[in-house]
Amino acid sequence: MDEKFAVPSGGHRGAIVRVLMPCAGLALGLFLVMLLALAWGSTGEHLTEVISSMFSGHPEQTVHWTIIWQIRFPRVLLAAAVGATLGVGGLVFQALLRNPLAEPYILGVSGGSAVGAVLGMMLGLRFFPGVAGFAFTGSLATLLLVLVLTSKRRFVQENSLLLAGVMVNAFCSAIITFLISITEHTKLQGILFWLMGDLSSADIVQVSGLILLLIPSFVLVFILARPMNLLQFGRDVAHSLGVNVKMVTGTLLVVTSLMVSASVCLVGLVGFVGLVIPHLLRLLFGPDHRVLVPACILGGAMFMTGCDLLARLASAQGQLPVGVVTALIGAPAFIILLARSRT
Repeated sequence: MDEKFAVPSGGHRGAIVRVLMPCAGLALGLFLVMLLALAWGSTGEHLTEVISSMFSGHPEQTVHWTIIWQIRFPRVLLAAAVGATLGVGGLVFQALLRNPLAEPYILGVSGGSAVGAVLGMMLGLRFFPGVAGFAFTGSLATLLLVLVLTSKRRFVQENSLLLAGVMVNAFCSAIITFLISITEHTKLQGILFWLMGDLSSADIVQVSGLILLLIPSFVLVFILARPMNLLQFGRDVAHSLGVNVKMVTGTLLVVTSLMVSASVCLVGLVGFVGLVIPHLLRLLFGPDHRVLVPACILGGAMFMTGCDLLARLASAQGQLPVGVVTALIGAPAFIILLARSRT
C-alpha cells in the first residue's frame, strides 16, 4: 500500500488529540478569515466596526451595519458552507478511488448537478424543491452513469472511474453549452454568471437550509471515517476487517452527491476546491480520515471564504466570480499533482 494512505496507529486518547489540535488551528484561521471578509469591501468598513457590532446588544441600524450583516454575512456564510462541502466531497472521492486527483468537479458530479439546475432555471422553477431536485437528480444520474461505465466485477473500478468521470464531465459541459444556446436572452446573463460561481445572490434563508442539510451529512461522513481508513488497504482487506464495502461506498457517494448538488444550486460550478484542500491537509496532518474529515470542513470553508474575498477585491469593476479565483489556484495545483502522479 502507498505510504500516503497508511493509517497511523494510536489509542483512543491519541486519536482525539490528533483531531482536536489541527481543527483548533483551522477553526481559528476560519474565524479570522471570516472577520476579514466581513470587514473588507468597497464601502470602507473597519475590522473594529465588525467586532463592535458583534458584541453590541442593541446594534444600530446604520448603513454599515446593514452592509456587514445583511449583505456580507450571508455571502460569507455561504462561501464557508460551500467550501466545506467541496473540501469534504473531494476527500471522500479521493478516499473511495484511492486517487489524489479525484474530486466532484473533475468526476462530473458537479457538472451533472449544473445540468439539472440549468434545466430547472430554464423552466422557471423555484429553488426548492424545483431547481434543487433537478440538481440532485442530475448529480445522481451522472454518478450512476460513471459507475455503469466502469463497473465489472468490482463495485467501483478506481482507475477507470476517474477517466470516465472526466469524459462525463465533458459531456455535461456540452449539454450546458447547448442549453445556454437556446436560453432566452433575459435569463442568459444570470445563468452564465451563476455557472462561473456566483455568491452575490446569497440569501440567509437558503443558506440556513443548506447548513441544516450539511450538518447531518458531515456527521455521517465523520462516522464513516474509520471505514474510509480501512478502505485504503484495499477493498478485500477492508471486507475481511468487517467493512461492508458496498454499503459504505454507496452511502458516501449518495451523501456526497446530495451535498455537492445542494451547493451547486446556490453558487454554480466551483472547481478544484475538492482537489487542493484534501491534498494540502493530507500533507500537513497525515492520512487519517478521522482528522481529515473535520480538517477539510474547516480548511475548505477557510479557503473558499478567502477566495471569495479575493474575488470581491481583485476586480475594479465590481467583482469576479469566485469560480474564476478557485480555478486560477486549483488548475496549476491539478497539473502539479498530475505530474507528480506519473513520477
